[in-house]
Amino acid sequence: MAQSAHRRRNTAVTLGVAGLLALGVGAPQASAATAPRIDLRVLLVDNGDSAVRAIAAQLRSTGVPYTTLDLTDPARPTVTDAFLSDTVNGTPRAKYQGVVLPHEAPFGSGSAEQTALENYERTYGIPQVDAYTWAHPGVGLDYTSEGGWAGALDGQEASVTAAGKAGRFGYLDGAFAFEDNDPAVQESYGYAARPRTGFTSYVDIPVPDGTGRGSLVGEYVHDGRRELVVTFAYNQHQRQFRLLARGIVEWLTDGVHLGRDRNYFAVHVDDVFAPDSRWNTDRNCTPGDFDCPGGDDGGENPIRMTAEDAAYAAQWQREHGFTMDMVYNAGAGEEWKAGHGGTDALTDRLLADKAQYRWINHTYTHPFLGCVQDTTTVPWTCAKNTDGSTRYMSRSEISAQIRDNNNWASRKGLPVDRTELVTGEHSGLKTLPQQPADNPNLAGALADNGVKWIASDNSREPQQRSVGGALTVPRHPMNVYYNAGTEAEMADEYNWIYTSAADGGSGVCENNPTSTCLPDPLDPATGYDDHIVPQEARTALGHALANDPRPHYAHQSNLAEDRILYPVMDKVLADYRALFADNTPLENLRQNAIGTELKRRAAWETALANGRVTAYRVGTTVTVTAPSGVQIPLTAPEGTKKQLLLGTSTFGTPYAGMRSAWTTPELLQSSLTLKLA
Repeated sequence: MAQSAHRRRNTAVTLGVAGLLALGVGAPQASAATAPRIDLRVLLVDNGDSAVRAIAAQLRSTGVPYTTLDLTDPARPTVTDAFLSDTVNGTPRAKYQGVVLPHEAPFGSGSAEQTALENYERTYGIPQVDAYTWAHPGVGLDYTSEGGWAGALDGQEASVTAAGKAGRFGYLDGAFAFEDNDPAVQESYGYAARPRTGFTSYVDIPVPDGTGRGSLVGEYVHDGRRELVVTFAYNQHQRQFRLLARGIVEWLTDGVHLGRDRNYFAVHVDDVFAPDSRWNTDRNCTPGDFDCPGGDDGGENPIRMTAEDAAYAAQWQREHGFTMDMVYNAGAGEEWKAGHGGTDALTDRLLADKAQYRWINHTYTHPFLGCVQDTTTVPWTCAKNTDGSTRYMSRSEISAQIRDNNNWASRKGLPVDRTELVTGEHSGLKTLPQQPADNPNLAGALADNGVKWIASDNSREPQQRSVGGALTVPRHPMNVYYNAGTEAEMADEYNWIYTSAADGGSGVCENNPTSTCLPDPLDPATGYDDHIVPQEARTALGHALANDPRPHYAHQSNLAEDRILYPVMDKVLADYRALFADNTPLENLRQNAIGTELKRRAAWETALANGRVTAYRVGTTVTVTAPSGVQIPLTAPEGTKKQLLLGTSTFGTPYAGMRSAWTTPELLQSSLTLKLA
């Protein structure tokens, strides 16, 4: 009986493929006249599980349009032939190019809705992702009792198979480990099983306590349909999903979709040329800060790079093929120089190597550009004018801080882009709770100096917004503190913030719902390398793998003394290069390019939300229309050409085995047209 059923499945597969070739779906030799129209949109069937939500997050961050069918909504549409397809100008239309399901049969096996969906996939050659299911013959796998395994995957070493590398997962080097961040907590669970006929494994692991390998991700071809079967649970933040997410989307869309996905990493080093105050390990505060009573003003033992530190920075960049953004305060450097005999070997060394860095204006002397701070209270408040209004730094003062820093750079030959600015402490922008609005003088000062991109703090304002004619560029703060020059200082301050009061810490972590207290204080001698570095590197790499171009920022103090920033950057770069193939490099963008990327994404999201994008594929021709002036993100296979008014040109730039670009129709064209290879 089982053998007969197996033969029937093979027959169905043969007939299904023949039918698809007759329709022209996936067949390069088919003529456009016989091919249906397939809209570049994904159907996502959501039951609330984290796996479906993770794929939705990947689609959203990439810029792929999708329609969500909420299974928990009693008023949701019913899946019927009419819901899935129709006819446009006499041409059959598939409304969705791919389908994401929580598992292989969310509507019930044999139900009218499940049958309609399966017939739709069979007719138009639409791929289906089973976001998370168990191993069983219904998805092309043996039961785990037949030489497989089920259990926690924490720390397990997985590999991309030869078929995976040859297909949609070829951007990965091969092996990767499942996260195991807390030995006391089960973080991942899955089923590793042997493939049956029709199943091709793309990611597998050695069967624990057994022999051979078991599939975790693979393609099951049967009954004229294709399913990508995932047999481990995940959420959108786990590294194993982040590594595979790109391939899942490329498989789901057959490598042709709206949206663009890159991996990004940039590091801003603030306060260059200026000294930074030092954390006091006895008083658990930073002298010079208004909330650190008693003692010096922070100037007795500041942290500042030396010429040797600067030489090391240049050498490190050359060895690692990575460029840092030096965010500089020239006036603060001049003040230091005047107080130290009129010479400054650090500045001389940095200027000698100026072409090796990117440089960003950080204002001349790093003042607070918002309201005038009244530090007679803790926390500080905004000083008031006699009429009760808030007293702000003036437009002329802000403008002078920007202008003087630029002029110094011009005299020294620094390659500065005057459209970029990072204000001290991101000041001038709203600072809650004391200053709930931007300094009203800030926008005018930015305009006076041609600033188009002003940095903001991603932990406070993750979305880009306007400041007059400028746009913000949110930056990720790194947990490598500005007032720490040594590993011991860093561990001490970290303990103060993240240790409970009973264990000698501030107890802040106990009252902050977004924070977690350390189970035990870190060892000052080893805590930085053992705990802080891997945790911070994991966070930064997570941003890089999430198609997030926002830069990270630390401070010049972290390149001095123990040079504590380098271990974090070393680990991010080393981990990334161990995971990804050479065709998928980290993109290291400067601030204006990051701002432009975020601006384009916002315009694209608005166009999608307003229903003003039409995109479809007919045979080997892709057509996209969008509002005038909106850049269109597109991804397509190698060999794709862009249709010009006369002739064609090579489409996009290569990345991760595909080609992608932000693009628009050419002059005199009303729509964008691609010709697939």
